[in-house]
Amino acid sequence: MQTFSERVVKCALAIPPGRVSTYGAIARAAGGGGMAARSVTAILGKAWESGERGIPFHRIVYSDGRIWVSDEYRARRLALYKKEGIELDKNDRIKDFADVLYEF
Repeated sequence: MQTFSERVVKCALAIPPGRVSTYGAIARAAGGGGMAARSVTAILGKAWESGERGIPFHRIVYSDGRIWVSDEYRARRLALYKKEGIELDKNDRIKDFADVLYEF
């Protein structure tokens, strides 16, 4: 039987190109409760540090369609969104969010 953390990683890896999911959707799909969404980033960060390099961090967004972006990763993330056909508005929110939202 997989742990919650293993299920979180599996869900993140399942998000297809051109689609996004939310921290909450991943937590729910992995069997977590309401507060579990807060642990998704830490779990995926630990998986990355342990060698799982396929995690599509850019496909995991906030529930209102906002993306997480830092100055360090901004150009790379924006290029990934463009490559996958995901459009952003001027406030770093995904346009047509409901259309590209991936639910498990």
